[in-house]
Amino acid sequence: MEWMNISYLLAFSSVFVASVSQILLKQSAQMEHKNVILKFLNWRVIVSYGLLLGTTVINVFAYRGVELKVTPMIESTGIIWVTILAVCFLKEKPTRRAVLSILITIFGIIVFSL
Repeated sequence: MEWMNISYLLAFSSVFVASVSQILLKQSAQMEHKNVILKFLNWRVIVSYGLLLGTTVINVFAYRGVELKVTPMIESTGIIWVTILAVCFLKEKPTRRAVLSILITIFGIIVFSL
């Protein structure tokens, strides 16, 4: 039972880390770069893709103890994390569409959990 709890924690952590990665990529995309090479070879992009690789490794271990029917629910929380992180770090104001998608996601998670 404990392995299952660790697996779920790893799965949710993986989604969070992937969301952080997306924020880093967006920050890099919004910056001015001197040339095309520097657009792709800067610390934000490199760290971001490293984090995405890390989430793949985390998922290998996480999904050993997570039921496959639950994985879409776990993955769908990414939209919530990306919106929260964008508000905190990019100072973006969430759109109505983003808020609606978060509410629908939360509603779907609640329905799925019943």
